[in-house]
Amino acid sequence: MNVLVINCGSSSLKYQLINSDTEAVLAKGLCERIAINGSRIVYQKAGCGKVKTEAPMPTHKEAIALVLKALTDPETGVVKDMSEIDAVGHRIVHGGEKFSAATLLTDEVIKAIEECSDLAPLHNPANLIGIAACKALMPDTPMVGVFDTAFHQTMPEEAYLYGLPIEYYEKYKVRRYGFHGTSHSYVSKKAAELLGKPYDQVKTIVCHLGNGASCCAVKNGKSVDTSMGLTPLEGLIMGTRSGDIDPAIMEFIAKKENLDIEGVMNVLNKKSGVLGVSGYTSDFMDLEVDSLAGKPEALLTMKVFAYRVAKYIGAYTAAMNGVDAIVFTAGLGENNKYVRKDICAYLGYLGIELDDELNAKRGEDLIVSTKDSKVAVMVIPTNEELAICRETVALVK
Repeated sequence: MNVLVINCGSSSLKYQLINSDTEAVLAKGLCERIAINGSRIVYQKAGCGKVKTEAPMPTHKEAIALVLKALTDPETGVVKDMSEIDAVGHRIVHGGEKFSAATLLTDEVIKAIEECSDLAPLHNPANLIGIAACKALMPDTPMVGVFDTAFHQTMPEEAYLYGLPIEYYEKYKVRRYGFHGTSHSYVSKKAAELLGKPYDQVKTIVCHLGNGASCCAVKNGKSVDTSMGLTPLEGLIMGTRSGDIDPAIMEFIAKKENLDIEGVMNVLNKKSGVLGVSGYTSDFMDLEVDSLAGKPEALLTMKVFAYRVAKYIGAYTAAMNGVDAIVFTAGLGENNKYVRKDICAYLGYLGIELDDELNAKRGEDLIVSTKDSKVAVMVIPTNEELAICRETVALVK
């Protein structure tokens, strides 16, 4: 079965065509600057280099059409025609409390996703546009929605409720939802495999560290807590997001800087995080290079970041009354040995010992702690597209 995985942003569209039998990626790419001048499609057939083509994309429908054209191109495509695309799996950011698992995208389901849009006003509308575009071009192809929030629907009330008037939860469903669920699910399952233990008998803390970052406590195969909240703003310090702050800071800054609520939220979402602390970059690769060169701003920023991650690991160890494995994933978590080492330096009380030689490796599933370490430390590259493919196949096969 060939599954097309679609991840729509407001002005972009990532895609992969995966053969579910072999789990090989046949082709992948990106549509950039949708509805903006200079739009282009990037296409890469397995084993070949990237091909970049400028093309007008006034809407996501034209972007999807270009993707399908590239995949079925007689010379460079990977399938003869669209009939060889057996299903489409759509990444959907917010499912609220309505969805605790992937689901077939019926008209009723699409309506329910629309009703969740006020919880993710930047993401869900874009996801819905991608669904509509695919349905218009591939009306007979089954489609599945896979939700970032679904994996975290197993959190208990004590973990997801805020210390706010309960009426806000009852009326508006204000609560912790969490994100990166597809990644946390995939990685925690891989961790159990590496340990050689049943998934329902392992306590794992997954650290998904990138420009967007979150930690998740997975106890016996279920998410029991996660650092992102009602929105992806809560939790760890990220590329441009502040993560946890004293809520009163919003009023304080608003008065000092003469900002309205929209202005304050713009600061918290787009001008904070490591960009705000460093004063010059949101790119962790820049910070790695500059830290090694001894640049004070970079050194401070990475110390602040590592400290916040270590605090969450400590909290989730308490939440699960122990931990078997701590796993690093996503761009920063997978590729920066210094960040992993700095975080683990706080975790001596858990009996953690890193193997520096193993910790220097990248690009594969690894246990990077020593054999004497009481808690396994792992690096597992995430694969959200494959996870979406698997969930799609499980529903349509």
